[in-house]
Amino acid sequence: MATIGEAVDNYKPSTKTMNIADLNKVSIDLQVEIDSFEFTKDGETKTVEQEVIIIDDVKYRIPVTVKQQLKILMEDSPDLKFFKVKKSGTGKDDTRYQVIPILN
Repeated sequence: MATIGEAVDNYKPSTKTMNIADLNKVSIDLQVEIDSFEFTKDGETKTVEQEVIIIDDVKYRIPVTVKQQLKILMEDSPDLKFFKVKKSGTGKDDTRYQVIPILN
């Protein structure tokens, strides 16, 4: 049996999708999957599809702007294997992403 502290340390939320910017290092060889979820706004249920990568059963969303920047980096550096993403801003309208190549 685990203690409460050990259980908390091992807890990973299963319903929330994380953001690729939450990772320290991302391989360009990870498989992309389509994920969908439903939400209700103003009494209307909508379905949203998003591209994600899955690491240790945790989904990480890939914003379109990350893919756009990564495409440019890969055109100039075809041997690129890893990158990371810096995120700034807090809301839908002011969030910005910066893709940074990791060379090693």
